[in-house]
Amino acid sequence: MKKDIDSSVFKASWSYDAAPESKDHIKLKEQYELFIDGAFVPPAEGKYFETTNPADHQLIARIAEAGSTDVDIAVKAAAKAFKKWSAIPAKERGKYIFRIARLIQERAREFSVIESLDGGKPIRESRDIDIPLAANHFFYYAGWADKLDYAFPNRKVKPLGVVGQIIPWNFPLLMAAWKIAPALATGNTVVLKPAETTSLTALKLAEIIQESGLPKGVVNIVTGAGTTGAAIVAHPNVDKIAFTGSTEVGKYIQRAIAGTQKKLTLELGGKGANIIFEDAAIDQAVEGIINAIFFNQGHVCCAGSRLFVQESVATTVIDKLKNRMSTLILGDPLDKNTDIGAVNSSKQLKTIQDYIQIGLDEGGEIYQPDCDIPEKGNWCPPTLFINVSQSHRIVQEEIFGPVLAIQTFRTIDEVIEKANNTPFGLSAGVWTEKGSKIFYLTQKLQAGVIWANTYNKFDATSPFGGYKESGFGREGGLHGLQPYVKFE
Repeated sequence: MKKDIDSSVFKASWSYDAAPESKDHIKLKEQYELFIDGAFVPPAEGKYFETTNPADHQLIARIAEAGSTDVDIAVKAAAKAFKKWSAIPAKERGKYIFRIARLIQERAREFSVIESLDGGKPIRESRDIDIPLAANHFFYYAGWADKLDYAFPNRKVKPLGVVGQIIPWNFPLLMAAWKIAPALATGNTVVLKPAETTSLTALKLAEIIQESGLPKGVVNIVTGAGTTGAAIVAHPNVDKIAFTGSTEVGKYIQRAIAGTQKKLTLELGGKGANIIFEDAAIDQAVEGIINAIFFNQGHVCCAGSRLFVQESVATTVIDKLKNRMSTLILGDPLDKNTDIGAVNSSKQLKTIQDYIQIGLDEGGEIYQPDCDIPEKGNWCPPTLFINVSQSHRIVQEEIFGPVLAIQTFRTIDEVIEKANNTPFGLSAGVWTEKGSKIFYLTQKLQAGVIWANTYNKFDATSPFGGYKESGFGREGGLHGLQPYVKFE
């Protein structure tokens, strides 16, 4: 019988030389202004904030902080531009969007390094996932721009007007692409606010937008914290809000626009169930578990943070999972060997650490592999908890970090009940060799996205979104066009 590799022996026998990605080729300014009406302009109140590298706390740049005056100027610029942008032939709109996609591709290496510097994610993920997917969304929606009659057959559609878009810090450029591309393809204009801790790639995207020749005012990017986002939500001339972020803020936005004519889409938190049946390909499933929870340090709303393993294979799966976790490399996000990068901010690290302590206080059994934690920066080793129940807070609440809670089950009905016992409804994963079991579970699981024998696979042509407290509306695919049009 073949024995599992002893990870300690593996580490003693194998080592990786450092393989850092070069930073020499990137171009960053010491200070970034707001991007309004096609130009970079200083904030009206002259306020700036710092963005730092979460891996070493080194200052990267100073970023303009937009106030309500700046937001008002940006919305007016977008409203003015809307008249011309919505009137130009759709084929011409598509050309601009296509040009943006090509420019992202041409500068993909620079974007990937900046994304890892500013956000802390491993360069392999920025290089192979975030940046290519961002370009793909612009390519995909460039193709739809002149085909809206096919997207909505027998229905006459019109753009909404000015769209306010607020994006999170976990996938900065990709979230910008998810929102900007379909809005432009349908003839709307945009005021976008990136997260304050990860504004750099959105501002670099503004440089590309300038280079593309996109008409002034069609895309405006205002940086800042929650008050900036609140000013966008409250502005009377914003026709739609698209928000990705926490459920708490999503509820605030819903209340804020109640009684107005604003359209709204929300992509909020999650607590994804990842289900392993006894007939699954166990080694493949273990790799899927690793990807589901430790991808991007667990900073993923659809992360498979709740693992359900059929009781008959639970010991085997957990042993293999621990073994695999101990081979993960934590460290410099720019090193191509790194599996686990830096937590995005000190605030988020504190949140994750608090939840780990809660898990211990509630009686959970913790496992963390030995990791060389750098002295500087925000670091959390990959973590799993066993001997937890449905009532544990680490099972019920979104942690947004590399923390996995494991439970067992015996029957299909039991795991369906456990998986659905959450206020969230964003994602789930199913691992089994039986197609009939997969189809049955996709009908029963309360999740907007369900993966089978894989996890965290994204594509520009595929819709993404949830329901219950995970929000409503879809982004990506044909479905991603609908929130940006109205029907005559």
